[in-house]
Formats: sequence, C-alpha cells, structure tokens
Amino acid sequence: MTESERPIRRRSRSRRRRRARLRRALLGALVVGSLLLATGGWIGFRGWQARAHLINAAGLARELSAQVVGGDTDRALRTLAALQEQAGAARTATTDPSWRLGRRTPIAGDDLDAVRQIAVAIDDLARQAFPTLLRTDLTSLVPTGGRLDLARLTAVSAELTRVDESVQRTRQDLAAVPADRLVSQIRQALTDLRDEIDRLASLTRAADQGARLLPPLLGANGPRRYLLVSQNLAELRATGGMFGAYAMIEAENGKVKMGKQGSSASLGQFTPALKLPAETRALWTDLPGIYPADVNLSPHFPTAAALYREMFRRKTGTTVDGVLAVDPVVLSYLLKATGPVLVPGGVPLASEKVVQTLLNDSYLRLDIKQQDEFFAASASAVFDAFFKKNVNPKVLLSAFDRAITERRILFWSARPEEQRTFGDSRMAGTLPEQDTVPTVGVFLNDGSGAKLGYYLRPTANLTVGECRPDGRRELRLRVTLRSTAPKSGLSESVLGLGLAGDPYTARTLVSIFSPAGGAVLEARLDGVETALGSGTERRRQVATASVDVGPGAERALEVTVLTAKTGVGQAELWLTPTASPWTTQVHSAPSCDQ
Repeated sequence: MTESERPIRRRSRSRRRRRARLRRALLGALVVGSLLLATGGWIGFRGWQARAHLINAAGLARELSAQVVGGDTDRALRTLAALQEQAGAARTATTDPSWRLGRRTPIAGDDLDAVRQIAVAIDDLARQAFPTLLRTDLTSLVPTGGRLDLARLTAVSAELTRVDESVQRTRQDLAAVPADRLVSQIRQALTDLRDEIDRLASLTRAADQGARLLPPLLGANGPRRYLLVSQNLAELRATGGMFGAYAMIEAENGKVKMGKQGSSASLGQFTPALKLPAETRALWTDLPGIYPADVNLSPHFPTAAALYREMFRRKTGTTVDGVLAVDPVVLSYLLKATGPVLVPGGVPLASEKVVQTLLNDSYLRLDIKQQDEFFAASASAVFDAFFKKNVNPKVLLSAFDRAITERRILFWSARPEEQRTFGDSRMAGTLPEQDTVPTVGVFLNDGSGAKLGYYLRPTANLTVGECRPDGRRELRLRVTLRSTAPKSGLSESVLGLGLAGDPYTARTLVSIFSPAGGAVLEARLDGVETALGSGTERRRQVATASVDVGPGAERALEVTVLTAKTGVGQAELWLTPTASPWTTQVHSAPSCDQ
C-alpha cells in the first residue's frame, strides 16, 4: 500500500464505523420507540378497560343507592356483588407496571393518577363501606311505640363508626387529588365522584353522630328537656325564619313525649335586653336581646339558641338542655317517610302541600288565635306519626340527611361537652372562624314586618376571579330576589306592618358575609352603587343592603368580595334556607400556583 492510499483507507474505515454506530443508534431508537408505542398502546388499552369498568361501576353505585334508600335489601346485595366486580376490575386495570410508568410521565401522568385514585375510591367503598352499611340494622335509628331502643342503638354504633371512617378516609384521599391539570373529562368525573362522596359522607357522619349522641340526648343517663322551635320561613331570619311556635320535648331512657306548646309572641319582650356578643349588638343593636322573634338575626345558631333558652327560662322558670330548630320544609321531607298525617279538624298534611298549607294557606283563612291552634295541632300530629308509625328507616335517614345538608335542622346543646362534639357541622349551625375553602354567606332577614318571604324566589351566582399579587382573590357574587306575590287579595296576617310602604312589597335585608379573614369591597343594586351597612362577625366582614321587591318584580344585587390569602380556585356559598329552594351556581378557577 502506497503512502497516498493509507489516508483513504483510514477515512473509509472511519466512515464504516460511523455508519455502524448510526445503524446501532437508529436500531436502538427504533426499539425504544417501539417499546414506548407498545407501552402507550397498552396504557391506552388498559385505560379503555378502566373507563368501561368505571362507567359500569358508577351506574351500579347509583342503583345501589336507590335500593338502599328504598329498603330493597335483596336487590341491593346483588347490585353490590356486581359493583365489587366492576370496581375491582377497574382497580386491576390501573395497577400494572405500564400504568405505573405512565403515571410518572409529565403530560399524561396526572390524568392516569387521577383515574387510578377514582378506581381505588370506588373499590374501597364497594368492599369496605357498602357491605357494612347493608348489614347494619338501621331500624335501631327509628323509634317504635314512642321509644327509641337505646341498647340496640348502642350496639349498632360501632358498625356505623367503621362505615363513616371508611367513607371519610376515601373523601379525604379524593380531596387531595389535584384537579386543575386534568383533562376535562377526567376532571368532571373526579368532581362528580367528589360530590357523591360528599353526600355519602354527610349521610354516614349524621348516622354515626346520631348513634353516638342520641342515647345521652334521649335520657340514657337521666331525663332531658328540649325546646323544639319552628322557623317560620314566611318571615325570614338569617338561620331560616322567625322562631314562631315552640314545644317542650321531654326524653327519658329513649321514650320521648311532647309537652307544653306555645308561640314566641307569648314570651313577650325583655327590658333591659339580654346580654349580646359585642359584634352582634354592633350589627343589630339590642333587638336580638329584646324580642324572641329576633334572636336569629345573626346566622350563628348557638347565639340564637342560647338567647331563646334564656328568654324561655325567665318567662316560664323552666331550664332546658338544648334547642332544636326545624322548618316546614323539614316536615315535607319527613312526611315522605310517614305518609300523610291528618290534623284534628280534618286538614291533611301531605309532603307535597305542607309548606303551602303552613306558610300561606293558614294565614289566608285563619285568624291569629286559630293559626296558633292549628300550628300546635299540626306539630302534635306530625310528632305522633314520626314516633308511632312504622317508618322506613332508610327513607327517614335520607330525609334527615337532606334537611341537615340544607341546614334546615339545627341543634344546640347547653352542655359544652356535647356541643363540642358537633363542632362546625351543618347541624350545629356554627359560623366558622376559619375556612378550608373560601365561603361567602348570603343571609336574609325580613324588613317588612310581614310574611311575604313565602313568595320570594332567590338565586345566587358566585364566580372566582383572578389571583392577586398579595395572595388574595376577588369573588364576584350576584344575588337576585324575585317576588311571586300577587298585587292584591292577601290577608292582614300576611301583609303585616307593611314597613316597605307598599304592603305588597317585600323588604329584605340582604347580609353578605365575606370569607374568614376577607372583606366586602363594593355592591351595586340593579347596576347602581348602593349604600351598605357594615360590621364584622367571627372574623368575617358583613355588609347589609336593604332590597325592596314589588309583586312580580326582580332585583339584582352584585357584590365584590375579597378572600384572605388562598391558593385554591374553589369557593362555597352558605345561604339562608327559604321556602322555595335557591337556584345557585359557583364558577371555580385554576389554583393560584398554576
């Protein structure tokens, strides 16, 4: 080989080595790409399987819920077996190595992880909570012959506690799944499941608390006396309605009976006024401490209940152990479980008509004395039906769950150790001083001195705004009040004092409570800036607007609210329960770290 040929041979060998390395690299890339495609295809296939199983499981879960509420245990057991099969298959489809690998990828990882969490949640409920719930003898939660069997109730308490712990654990796990980065279909599935779990968690928590608290509350350790008060939704107050009729409830060793009945008007007024929390007095002057009908101008039920108990003690000399508040809408729910009840005098109370009968018809056809007699007779009739009829316990539990969720059943115990057990639950009616999710309160108080609240149709829309540099968020609230009242023909009992001028115009004091640590910035009524009364209560700024709504008219109040520092994009509403349910919508936003 000549000297001139050697460089050519070296360059030729170099090119061959480079081509070999390139072929190996291309082959390696092809192998890796094929593996990734195969893995992606496998994940896609498993995802399709998981989706099919989860859709089936969701449908079965809805069937199971209806069968449990309807008391169809045999069908519920068959549905549960099918649900366990589908939920288990969905869980299996999301556990193999390729799925675990996919959960670590930067693009699809969050979605795959969320699907996995959804499958685990449904499977855990199907195998841990639902079987125990079906085995539990819920008839122990229902009185028979005017008595609640406290021994049976105590026996079932442990099982209900286990069910509730399982459901609450699943609820917490789902709440920890980040939703902002998910694709819309998976985000919606997660939201729907969270809503269902929230409802189930409310039900199991109520059953668990009831099983633990009812024995002492119903006199297991000695006789108890409570005031049962009816909130008259025709004359609105922040917790629901004016405290109207009351009844003494006496309980001993599980046996319950109704004692003395009366009306708040019979308690008179109190001068000097009872001592009030400073914040309540600054907002409402001395009114809650003077008039029994005004104790609940504040939405914080423990304040109202303690005031009413003290007023009752001063007037009658009787000290009660607590206060239970309900409204006619609660009765409509309970009558679904008991069936229609006949009031002495031949007036039937049926679920579909009881609200209209008590809040409207009675005021149109009866005088004041007859109204008091009718309300007392109605309370006794429903009470007797509830304690003496054979009631489906699951239907009854569902009715209680709905009423508690809507804050239509409120209870306050005068015994601090029992009251602490309720904490900030909806049934306690406690206005929390801290928020997990920013909560805006919209509370209504009648300013007409009339009973026109029955005709109001309220709506509330809350929109979460942009993140601010200081870590707070602005929330935009729109509240509308529409009146369905006629322009003539109402009785003096309905029209009352007519403080709005026109007796058919409903004047409503709308109080907006900011989230804890937040503020109310501005308000417009029908697009025009409006004056607001202001104050604070339990770390929330309060702004109150007076809104007059004529018959057939609608008014819109738009308010800008500021949260405390928060990163979350969700918000919640807390509303005064009304005769007609609110129409509401909350528009969330991405969290501030997105």
